[in-house]
Amino acid sequence: MAGAPAGTPGAPDDGHAPRLLVLRALGLGDLLAGVPALRALRRAYPGHELVLAGPAGLAPVVAATGAVDRLLPAAAPGRAVPRALDWTGPPPDLAVDLHGNGPASHRPLAALRPRRLLAFAAADGPPWYAEEHERDRWCRLLTAYGIDADPTDLLLPRPRVPSPAPGAVVLHPGAGAPSRCWPAERYATVAETLRACGLRVVVTGGPDENDLVARLAKDAGLPDTDVFGGGLPYDRLSALVADAHAVISGDTGIAHLAVAHAAPSVTLFGPVPPSRWGPPPHPRHQVLHHPGPDDDGDPHGDTPDPALLRISADDVLHAVDALSEAP
Repeated sequence: MAGAPAGTPGAPDDGHAPRLLVLRALGLGDLLAGVPALRALRRAYPGHELVLAGPAGLAPVVAATGAVDRLLPAAAPGRAVPRALDWTGPPPDLAVDLHGNGPASHRPLAALRPRRLLAFAAADGPPWYAEEHERDRWCRLLTAYGIDADPTDLLLPRPRVPSPAPGAVVLHPGAGAPSRCWPAERYATVAETLRACGLRVVVTGGPDENDLVARLAKDAGLPDTDVFGGGLPYDRLSALVADAHAVISGDTGIAHLAVAHAAPSVTLFGPVPPSRWGPPPHPRHQVLHHPGPDDDGDPHGDTPDPALLRISADDVLHAVDALSEAP
């Protein structure tokens, strides 16, 4: 196929368009960090049907990337690797593992007997570097196979719906694990100070974070109109973030959504350093990280990480001030 890398599989024997299957059955932030790689595959294989195996709930985000033709629902508890993929028809012409470094993420793809598999786990794949930034990692994987990939190609189009709170400061206290959750009372202090400065402050949370959102809203004295618990639909959340004065959160999906919409953000890191999951260097993205020499850095821990607890409310307020000076 013209424009495709050397070794590109040809059309399948049944006469249908060749199919490219990508595995990335992870969360919102993981998907957004993989957008540059997905777009690189889209450019490299324009004649293939690009199928992404990932959580069904991310369908609106997948569509917004403009890189995927079809979502194949795939997920496992605790963001584990799905044991099998509900693939039908002939084997994929090309399979790409953007999920892990194998063999767990290698198996469900290899079981489909694709004509070719691109993966860190494959015999011809590049080495895996544990400390590499997530966006860079997957672009490097593709580059090793002769596919041009740009890790900065991560912006999403503006949402078509209006923001439910244009110009507000968005606080998102939740995260995938307690170790990445900054204390709610510190968020409340930030909210009270920003509101005293005349800024509107709203709080968001996922479907399982209603209690956390309600506690923060009560401590900060927020009106019900500024509380978005229960998990906003993607289009409204996307619009809220895109038109925000600032998004303040831990290292979780909404921080990556702010990057995707070039929205000002303050992201609080710990236990995972920003060198692995942080935003691209830009004044509109402020990063706070206070590591210590003895931190274990467990991203799945049951208590807030010590590095996260070293971040004060004043640190966050100073970061918000720095955003106002950014171009």
